Amino acid sequence: MYLIDTNVASELRRDVKADTGVIRFFKEAHGSLYIPVQVVGELRYGVESLRRKGDLLQAGRLDAWLKTTLKIFAGKILNFDLECAQIWGTMSAATHQSAIDKQIAAVALSYGLTIATRNTNDFAGTGAQVLNPFEADAPQTESLL
Repeated sequence: MYLIDTNVASELRRDVKADTGVIRFFKEAHGSLYIPVQVVGELRYGVESLRRKGDLLQAGRLDAWLKTTLKIFAGKILNFDLECAQIWGTMSAATHQSAIDKQIAAVALSYGLTIATRNTNDFAGTGAQVLNPFEADAPQTESLL
């Protein structure tokens, strides 16, 4: 079972231009995919940043895609709860990485999921299992302790 990072979720927006490894990953694992609320926040941030810059057309497209994605993942969007907060607090004291990435790692550890991400180094030292669906020739699952 997998927790989808923002870069993997966003890759599907590229439609026919999407990375073939990511497309294959989604086809093979589609029933085992979850999104953390942090990814929803990052995607919403992207929409609102475009709006703030005045690119209303692209913001509208991204907003429509986000709404569709939320419908597809209904019931599979994981919250950051008390257990996640405890794990995150422990991680945060140990290493200085992005707070959001650590929160995503805490969700993955709390729910026993592997993080699907292009940016595997962002989760180094968290204890979370990661998988990079973009790299067909790389080892697919690793622990970055």
